[in-house]
Amino acid sequence: MKNKLIKRRRFFALVGAGSLSMLFKPLTGSTNEKAAVFNSAEDLFQQTAKKPFTNIADAAKVPRNALSMPGRFPGKVVHLKNSKAVISNRIEEKEAYAMLERGMLELTGQKSIKNAWRTFVKPGERIGLKVNPVAGKDLATSHAVVKSVIKQLVSAGVKKENIVIWDRREMQLHECGFDEKNYPGIKIAGTEQQDKNGSFYDNEGRLYGERNIDKEWFYFADVEQEYDSETMPFMVNSGKYSYFSRIVTTDLDKIINIPILKNAGGSITNAMKNLAFGSITNTGRLHASLWNDTCAEVCAFAPLRDKVVLNICDALKGCFNGGPGANPQFFCNYNSILIATDPVALDRIAYDIVAEKRIAEGLQKAPAPQVLTFLTMAEKLQLGIAEKEKINVSIIEMG
Repeated sequence: MKNKLIKRRRFFALVGAGSLSMLFKPLTGSTNEKAAVFNSAEDLFQQTAKKPFTNIADAAKVPRNALSMPGRFPGKVVHLKNSKAVISNRIEEKEAYAMLERGMLELTGQKSIKNAWRTFVKPGERIGLKVNPVAGKDLATSHAVVKSVIKQLVSAGVKKENIVIWDRREMQLHECGFDEKNYPGIKIAGTEQQDKNGSFYDNEGRLYGERNIDKEWFYFADVEQEYDSETMPFMVNSGKYSYFSRIVTTDLDKIINIPILKNAGGSITNAMKNLAFGSITNTGRLHASLWNDTCAEVCAFAPLRDKVVLNICDALKGCFNGGPGANPQFFCNYNSILIATDPVALDRIAYDIVAEKRIAEGLQKAPAPQVLTFLTMAEKLQLGIAEKEKINVSIIEMG
């Protein structure tokens, strides 16, 4: 069983979409099913008081730095729209590049794209691009956006050899085209790995992923789940500890977060989720009772809080229902890119994009921001601004 090649769809069915669908029921006017949400501060206190203990208090023990979340521009989001960005279901890289360039200048107030990027990164630093390939090549962070980011980083003096495209699972990156062939000179890295024979285990019977975790950095939660032999390679370990990947603790100096915008029931999976669940092991146990907590709290630990300097939401294509898995009947073109240093504010504005589409499709009657519990939690952890009224959004129409 150890040498069995595990397919993404099988894994996703086991621990991904099913868990999230239980947490986030579609919010329509005709269903009695309710999302797991907090409707008041008292409700938040009462419900979280019953939840499993976590070590979130440890996160605050490490001092912040000048670029710690929410970064240089708290509460500021640049939303670029371009109807020419997706033509015949194909994302136009030229348009994506132009949108990214315009957005970076708007966010930073700089007059040159080089100086805009130098606001966040410097030559010689190791820069990680956190993409999302989980749902497969048809619903992954687009190559058009990633290649545009790389080109602009290089123009700002960052060498290709210092750029890493990463996610939790190296094999999923490869399946989505994030490989040496498409990205010559760029390192492709994942915590969980398979060898050429499709095995997750080395000759000593040890998971390759075990070599890539940092046991000095962990998210403790008083909840456990037993994994079968097919699921374990995707979790690395069981028990009450989720360990951070060495990719974020030791291998990178700065991180640029590039999620793709997807729904998760009536909520979304975007910047916060991409970082939190993509950086630690043993996440299957966290979906049922600690999904919101995990999205917020994991991002409060120094390897993410202090290294993620920029969030670029790829909302050119995405989904409005059936997410976070790939259900083609619910794919859509949002024709947007959102940029912010503040991942909380970014997710709050991104939610409105998905909600608007869901309303248009008859899936819900009105926006329901109460499903964004993880953003309220993140704001309390000083990771960003969750209140829409306090967020400064610059909307730029480009075509």
